[in-house]
Amino acid sequence: MTAAVGTACGGNAGSEPGGGGNGGGSGGVGAGAPSTGSGPSSSSSGDIFGEGGDLNLGGNSPTGGDGGTGAGEACATQTATAEIQPVYLAFAFDVSGSMGANNEPWHDRTLKWDPIVAATKQFFADPESEGLTASLTFFPSGRNMCSGRSYERPDVAMTPLPSEEFAAAIDEVTPETDDDWRMGTPTSFVVAGTFSFIEAQRAEHPGKYVIVLVTDGYPQLCDRENSISAVVSRVETALESNVSTYVIGVANPDVEDAPDNVSNLHEIAAAGGTEDAFIIDTGDPVATAAAFNAAIDEIRGSAISCTVPIPEAPDGRTFDKQRVRVTYTSGSNPPTNLEYDQECEAEGAWRYDNPQSPSQIVLCDSTCGTIQADPAASLGVNFTCEDVIQIPL
Repeated sequence: MTAAVGTACGGNAGSEPGGGGNGGGSGGVGAGAPSTGSGPSSSSSGDIFGEGGDLNLGGNSPTGGDGGTGAGEACATQTATAEIQPVYLAFAFDVSGSMGANNEPWHDRTLKWDPIVAATKQFFADPESEGLTASLTFFPSGRNMCSGRSYERPDVAMTPLPSEEFAAAIDEVTPETDDDWRMGTPTSFVVAGTFSFIEAQRAEHPGKYVIVLVTDGYPQLCDRENSISAVVSRVETALESNVSTYVIGVANPDVEDAPDNVSNLHEIAAAGGTEDAFIIDTGDPVATAAAFNAAIDEIRGSAISCTVPIPEAPDGRTFDKQRVRVTYTSGSNPPTNLEYDQECEAEGAWRYDNPQSPSQIVLCDSTCGTIQADPAASLGVNFTCEDVIQIPL
């Protein structure tokens, strides 16, 4: 999702709103409106998008008149591009024998591995995943599984979605026979390795990073360093660095003597800042795939950041924090104005991170929920030629 930000092109003291006019006739300050020097001042009810409501998300191109800023010249509007913080999902995917080795009735491949894999492949290839970037790390590793270093390089590097690379990697790791499954669940070490990978990655590619742990059971083998408490400690460390951990627990199918294999996974999710684990019941392949997709959709939405950094004004110009209008657009639908409310008491509102010295536009919870649920969402932010909001003291 992108946000196009228009910055006020007001001139020096001689070109304040109301002095010299702001655009031709009554058309306001919209894109393409010529500066005549004789029209009335732009008002907050003017058409800031010009004819046809075009948000003009294409970059730093002028959108009105000459864009002049000298004394006596009209105020025009110019756009700069700011992007909502990109989201990176680092998947750690359990490929241990309990997922489908068929050595126990509740390790039935057709009831656990096959439907989970089908749903996972669908997510990575889904056009609605566009805008996200993901990596995929399988565990246990085929070598030295009780070392975090074994998981610092994912099996699929950070890749923009949708992509078929993930399906190919899953097919490659899928055992051909029941005897080919890997044993052990070194959860603590895959979390440690994945977090190390994220730290290195975001140094070059800033954004919002989250860990998505997909597992069907408690940590096993690797001694005390691989207990639930050890995993909790790892995800708490990640959360301190603003990396949340989501947990998708793949439950055993409801067959006789099947043990509870996922209850303690809620502790990991809570320590990772995401409350409860998503528990996926298995036994019905269709229902399993649907539940997995629902969990992924929720993770996809909640991981999306609802802050928009305010970019530098083009051509060395400055912005006025009271001359801002924010709109929300879904796909090709007309834009909807969002209300400025620093207290976030109104529905469909936004605020500044710091009203005295703002650096980010922050969507309030109700607005954020709408944006997160809409893969076709975009924000239009226009810095107008006169005050349209009032900043509280």
